Amino acid sequence: MLQAHRPSIGNEELEEVRKVFETGWLGMGSQVIEFENMVKEYLGVRNVVAVNTGSTALHITLDAYGIGPGDEVITPSLTFCAGIQGIISLGAIPVFCEVDPDTLNIDLDDMTGRITSKTKAIMPVHYCGYPCDMDRLLGIAGEKKVVVIEDAAHAFGSTYKGRKIGSIGDAACFSFDPIKNFTCGEGGAVTLNDDKFAEAIRRKRSLGITRDSWQRQKKAQSWYYEVVTQGYRYHMSNINAAIGIVQLKKLGRFIERRRWIVEEYNKAFKRIEGINIFKWEIREMAPFMYILRVDGDRRDEMMDFLASKGVASGVHYIPNHLQPFFSKYATELPATEKVWKEIVTLPLFYDMTDNDVELVISSVREFFGC
Repeated sequence: MLQAHRPSIGNEELEEVRKVFETGWLGMGSQVIEFENMVKEYLGVRNVVAVNTGSTALHITLDAYGIGPGDEVITPSLTFCAGIQGIISLGAIPVFCEVDPDTLNIDLDDMTGRITSKTKAIMPVHYCGYPCDMDRLLGIAGEKKVVVIEDAAHAFGSTYKGRKIGSIGDAACFSFDPIKNFTCGEGGAVTLNDDKFAEAIRRKRSLGITRDSWQRQKKAQSWYYEVVTQGYRYHMSNINAAIGIVQLKKLGRFIERRRWIVEEYNKAFKRIEGINIFKWEIREMAPFMYILRVDGDRRDEMMDFLASKGVASGVHYIPNHLQPFFSKYATELPATEKVWKEIVTLPLFYDMTDNDVELVISSVREFFGC
């Protein structure tokens, strides 16, 4: 079965992990600092705080910005549940909004209509790596005096008008799990230009302690520490950072290969009746997934057909307002509910061969009788 996602890892990553093992320092240390500095330089941002997952990046950033009981956070329903769980865990209220059916990014008109006096943050998603309209979004947020915390889990390497995603808004949260554009095995990061909030996030990732163990071991009274705020055990390990250091060096070629595959898919599918291709500007995005829309309630039928040809596919995502645990926050989102019944995710990863790409294309064509 040709999988929909797969990491590209090998001996170089193993060698860097071996070096970490030899030091005996497996937790957060020098490799994490090196990784943070690499990300900082790549994005052109003042602060990078590496954490253990993209989910914890969202949670810790919401917490650092003071989101709490009764506060409202507006976010698209068509996204992974991680951000919603982070909102709820702080006692805040997720306010679900529509997505633009042409891009699957946040519908800014619908979002604006949902802002109230209780709104404290907006959490847009750069869906599949395609950047949201950041100028308009930040303009609305500034006028309404709410913070923008970007869910950039899909978008490392993407740009908006020449600026890297992660360097533009108040704060951005990335994921480096096994299937992202590059991986740390598991991991995440918060990027921001505000030094004050960056320091708050650093303390919170290490249980609210003023000096983590790597900092303490270099100083007198290495045993001494103070707990000064609510915190969590969210730091990245040297093992994960070592993988990320190697992977980040490969990111450029990872992105170019993914873009080429997306362009091949688009050329093949744009003339097939019954398929709708999203209006993404490919040169601005580091494509994380390839998604198209299938008309006429045939999505599931097509997925079954692809499986019979040895091609895996997926659906990203089931809208959160339809999930049982989030039912108390449910609202009417007709555009979102329509589009999620049509979307299908096709294979996209760096190590796909040209023959793999042709297998996907020919299988889709066969299903539609082309």
